[in-house]
Amino acid sequence: MTTALLILGFIIVMTLAAYATALLLKLRKQTAQRLKRQQELDEINRARVDEHLDSIRYIATAMLEERCELSEGVMRIAKLFGILSMSEQVAPQFPAIFKHFEIIEEHPIMAERKQLEKKQRMKLDFARMRSEAELETAILEEAKQLVTYSQTEIPTHLH
Repeated sequence: MTTALLILGFIIVMTLAAYATALLLKLRKQTAQRLKRQQELDEINRARVDEHLDSIRYIATAMLEERCELSEGVMRIAKLFGILSMSEQVAPQFPAIFKHFEIIEEHPIMAERKQLEKKQRMKLDFARMRSEAELETAILEEAKQLVTYSQTEIPTHLH
């Protein structure tokens, strides 16, 4: 009887050990798959960030070369930083751009602008032109910095 119990106990222990081993192997496989998927997502995110930063650098260059109007460039750059969820981090580095953006971000464009009364359009244009005149030099200096804006300057939560 004792031998039978020992053999039965041994079989139970071996079965549980085999089951535990199978679960550990399955867990390792799932962990490896999850790590691989996370790396793929990180690469996709990095490519997206790189693409948007390339666009920011291109717009800054266009502003400096006068191929892009100041307000349009500011609007595009600020919105791209917003898409990247970097606005709060970079606003202190580029205060003139974000100050001008605060003034013009709600200005209607295209069809919406055409629907405004002439007096309202002129009021908005005056606010935009006044801000451009006050901030132009600082915005262009910041654009020079953006032309060489480095990916190492990206906040760690985007890596």
